[in-house]
Amino acid sequence: MSDGFQGYRSQLVETLQRKGIHDMAVLRAVATIPRHLFVPESLRHQAYQDVALPIGSGQTISQPYVQARSCELLRLTGRERVLEIGTGSGYQTALLSMLCESVFSVERVVELAKGAHEVIRTLQLPNITILHGDGSLGWRPNAPYDGIIVAAASPALPRPLVEQLVAGGRLVIPIGSREAQCLTLITRQPEGDGYDETSIDDVRFVPLLGELGFAGAD
Repeated sequence: MSDGFQGYRSQLVETLQRKGIHDMAVLRAVATIPRHLFVPESLRHQAYQDVALPIGSGQTISQPYVQARSCELLRLTGRERVLEIGTGSGYQTALLSMLCESVFSVERVVELAKGAHEVIRTLQLPNITILHGDGSLGWRPNAPYDGIIVAAASPALPRPLVEQLVAGGRLVIPIGSREAQCLTLITRQPEGDGYDETSIDDVRFVPLLGELGFAGAD
């Protein structure tokens, strides 16, 4: 993509590699998707730094390392259906669109959902569908999903998300308090309703609001 930012994307890829991101498909997605289009114009000079940035409505676009790590943990091969909870500005949604067959993304803030849709439409990414709704409940009509990424901190694991995974499917979610969480990998067991849980990294996300999120949702 010739837009004057390719060099910055390459530097970001190098940073992510140094920090331990090894999935080449994820790194290619980071090298391709123009992150500067997903941040406010006043912050575009910081778009390719490995930091979280505000995007309005009290929300943030997460640190690129955390987004790349979350995508990497799903172990996508290009044939999967993936659910994203918390579209935000749509950057991680765009990354996922290059890694799987279909992306279904839920965003509770209508202004963010509309903004993400506009950028994604401009980039002509046809395998993305965005819903304005309560992400803590998932998106059952399109289930089951091979992978789910939650881009907001949950006080506990929302059971509907596990139920919407295929057998063997993987869910990446930050779980903890409003102030600090642990990025957690949930793998649904091949049979029954059980799952395995693995702690990955200490992280800091905005809270997941909704019926099964933190109190205070609209």
